[in-house]
Amino acid sequence: MANSASGMAVHDDCKLKFLELKAKRNHRFIVFKIEEKIQQVVVEKVGGPDESYDDFAASLPADECRYAVYDYDFTTNENCQKSKIFFIAWAPDTSRVRSKMLYASSKDRFKRELDGIQVELQATDPSEMSLDIIKGRAL
Repeated sequence: MANSASGMAVHDDCKLKFLELKAKRNHRFIVFKIEEKIQQVVVEKVGGPDESYDDFAASLPADECRYAVYDYDFTTNENCQKSKIFFIAWAPDTSRVRSKMLYASSKDRFKRELDGIQVELQATDPSEMSLDIIKGRAL
């Protein structure tokens, strides 16, 4: 189903991997990429449950846009184990303008496909999605 604004389709694998992350907790993160040639959002990388936040951050390219989902586990002030699913729109300043526009115009529709996202972050450089910011937004 293509998006009228950007003509972007979402590959079934995107929804499947997200459901696995949400329900089975067998992924720590998923990085999604827009394949411009086929006008479709596809899964680029899946991080295993034992991968760290640093592994996740390192999987985002320095000069290309991506969407990513990160399952953040934390302990509340009341000592409860919780997790929140973060949606991160990664658009570094060094990426192509056309790419930034494409990702921006497709983001809301793509996010709607992933039912269960709790926090959204927009980041243009790694400091905007540091672990401290993730922690702050989760609590």
